Amino acid sequence: QVQLVESGGGLVQAGGSLRLSCAASGRTFSNYAMGWFRQAPGKEREFVADISWRGGNTYYADSVKGRFTISRDNAKNMVYLQMNSLKPEDTGVYYCAADRILTVRASEYDYWGRGTQVTGSS
Repeated sequence: QVQLVESGGGLVQAGGSLRLSCAASGRTFSNYAMGWFRQAPGKEREFVADISWRGGNTYYADSVKGRFTISRDNAKNMVYLQMNSLKPEDTGVYYCAADRILTVRASEYDYWGRGTQVTGSS
């Protein structure tokens, strides 16, 4: 089992920045690829970014490319999502997820956190 706890969400004006954190515990964190997903009210959960187990490979949704950066610190069992130039359409609950393979498909992730709310105001 891998337990994931997100933090760092909040209300931010358009153009502002937030840094989300995800703390992992349980099985060896460095064995897992990590992903960030988000879900807006009335919409399906969507892929935001993911990172390979050593951090050498990262992928981003087109909607966040150039504005968001995913990173990880395996020594601290942490993964981060730095969000810059936030837009109102970035609003949603952001979830951290872990899986053995690097994938953009939410259905393939085995472990999920409970999420943290991000609200971008115009």
